[in-house]
Amino acid sequence: MSRQMYYYETAQGHGLPHDPFNAIVGPRPIGWISSQDAKGRLNLAPYSFFNAFNYVPPIIGFASVGRKDSLNNIEQTGEFAWNLVTRPLVEAMNESCAAVGPEVDEFELGHLTPVASQVIAVPRVLESPVSFECKVTQILQLQGLDSVPVPTWLILGEVVAVHIDKTLLVDGIYDTAAAQPVLRGGGAADYFELGKRFQLYRPK
Repeated sequence: MSRQMYYYETAQGHGLPHDPFNAIVGPRPIGWISSQDAKGRLNLAPYSFFNAFNYVPPIIGFASVGRKDSLNNIEQTGEFAWNLVTRPLVEAMNESCAAVGPEVDEFELGHLTPVASQVIAVPRVLESPVSFECKVTQILQLQGLDSVPVPTWLILGEVVAVHIDKTLLVDGIYDTAAAQPVLRGGGAADYFELGKRFQLYRPK
């Protein structure tokens, strides 16, 4: 089969209207991360570079592109919670990604309810049907081929407790489709709901 390939070397730029990298590596689960600083100020933020990396112990991770409040908070406390973004919660998630100062509580922006976790001090999102309580195992600053650090940090955490809405357990098996998870695509506004694309623009 003959195929015409678009080729570029990343150091020279992609030459396209939008970088295809994160659209190709997608759709991706959203890391909706709740955290708090040493003073107890809450933060809730979505991260599109997120995934699971290990079974036993269960380890998840997300990347903070730039030094953001979540990273600062997690460095101070060593804890965070992950909360599942579902189709009914997508507007609230979008509100929580607004670029605001550390004094602003994104739970309030999204009209969401912080509820106490069981093992960690950081609250989870009451409205989310699934949450992981996590303790940090590693924080790594990424670097390029030239060994020069880039302003992106990978935060890895061990899941120490799990909360699942019982309606999502069918004969003891988690029903992924019933949870209506929202996934991040590429472009400025592409999201997916189990293969169904919809658009959502970030607040300005």
